[in-house]
Amino acid sequence: MASPNVMNVTAETWEKEVLECEIPVIVDFWHERCSWCLELNPVLEAVSTEYAERAKFVKLNVLENRENRQVAIQYGVMSTPTMKFFCKGRTVGEIVGYRPKNQLREEVEKILHQHKECLEKSTVL
Repeated sequence: MASPNVMNVTAETWEKEVLECEIPVIVDFWHERCSWCLELNPVLEAVSTEYAERAKFVKLNVLENRENRQVAIQYGVMSTPTMKFFCKGRTVGEIVGYRPKNQLREEVEKILHQHKECLEKSTVL
């Protein structure tokens, strides 16, 4: 269920695509039986297009396999949809639940702005 601006990741590709990425990564933890996740897909696509130069957008299907579930558990995902913001491998923000486009855009902007220094000068803890 990914698009040109939102790629699918798995536990196998997690480290390379999320933790080692040089730009901020916004991860949508979702699954196909989650109606709010499906409602969020076009909203996420629209917002990802607007922020394509500033952040990478990815989706992790938490029910696809045991390994993906473990990634979600490791990062404290308790419900779907949950979006986590990563900067140089560190979680720097979270949005839980569906958001309409304007509200999601505002929250993405706020998190990216709040962590501007991290995003510019991040070092591994």
